[in-house]
Amino acid sequence: MDLANFEEMPTVLIESGFRFFFYSSEGNEPVHIHVTKGDAEGKIWLEPHFQPAYMHGFTPAEGKKVITVAEKNKMYFKKRWHEHFNQ
Repeated sequence: MDLANFEEMPTVLIESGFRFFFYSSEGNEPVHIHVTKGDAEGKIWLEPHFQPAYMHGFTPAEGKKVITVAEKNKMYFKKRWHEHFNQ
């Protein structure tokens, strides 16, 4: 990945090997967070309701852990989203 693309995907949290981030081009969507680990990826809506949009490639245990970490940090993720997109 080149540096320009990486800067457009600010990492918000790394926990248990999961990288939570958002794309800088998605400020027009409802508040959400992306997550990756290895080849697995997911997207979780934080507003208007907390719910996974998709979870591809995670084992059931990893998917459960992703949801637990995201739910625990949802207020922090929302704060970072609003700071980044000046909302």
